[in-house]
Amino acid sequence: MCEDNQTEVAEFLLLGFQNLHTFKILLFIVFFFSYVVTLNGNLIIIVLISISDNLKIPMFYFLKHLAIADLMITTTIVPMMLEIILKGGITIPVTACIIQLHFFIIFGIVQCFFIAIMSYDRYLAICNPMRYHSIMEPQICFQMVVGSWLLVVFGSSELVLVYPLNFCGGNTIDHFFCDSSPVIELSTSDTSLFELVDLSMAILVILVPLAFIIVTYVLISFAILQLSSTSGRRKAFSTCSSHLFTVCTYYGSLLAIYLTPTDKRSPNTNKFMSLFYIVTTPLLNPIIYSLRNHEIRKSLKDIFIYVKTLYLH
Repeated sequence: MCEDNQTEVAEFLLLGFQNLHTFKILLFIVFFFSYVVTLNGNLIIIVLISISDNLKIPMFYFLKHLAIADLMITTTIVPMMLEIILKGGITIPVTACIIQLHFFIIFGIVQCFFIAIMSYDRYLAICNPMRYHSIMEPQICFQMVVGSWLLVVFGSSELVLVYPLNFCGGNTIDHFFCDSSPVIELSTSDTSLFELVDLSMAILVILVPLAFIIVTYVLISFAILQLSSTSGRRKAFSTCSSHLFTVCTYYGSLLAIYLTPTDKRSPNTNKFMSLFYIVTTPLLNPIIYSLRNHEIRKSLKDIFIYVKTLYLH
């Protein structure tokens, strides 16, 4: 409960990019078209993998679910961010803010799991190719995906500790969405339990998958270096390069934001680093995977030919 001289906060004020207000039209255009490209790119990936027979392999199955997660986390944040840019800030009910935070964490966590699963897929394909198909059976792949979504329920359980918190007095969030740190900073309740659980979950869902990814890539690197031919090494590395890019951009920004002391970072640094995994990674993933992958390019070409044939007839 709020004290007698305090007013319970019903809405938060999201400031967005106040320092760049003079460039709001340019920012809106850039982020709007980025969002449109992200939507179309990830939808194309999802549809292609769903309907193309030559893409019915584990790597693409996991890529499809990563594209779904990319689509969802972007849609959770960007439409409201565009409104904030145009209006110079908006108010959002406290409950709606916490709900947005909940979905943001859910889709962010599941991305971590899918990226880790994809690294395991690449490890098996390069380091243990003879057993790859026997291990990565369709049923096992399905269980991995379902397990990842179920683990998200556990990973986001910390948010039950947010709903009972009291917010009295201050209601300004210097960000373009309801991230956990600025929201918790406004609470007048004791947040020590949430902060402890939040740190523990961050270690489990960020550092543990990242450690797993690092181990798999160390083993992959040793396997590639042992290949006798330069062309073989180049081909093996090319199968991992797109995924490695995703790992670097996504985890690099996560580590910079969530595992460094809050007092060492400015709000503007948080905003721009957040853009990497909310806007940049979901935007570039479908482009990079489609440009660097022969099977996806071929499937896309076949779809265009099929649609063109239908149109001409």
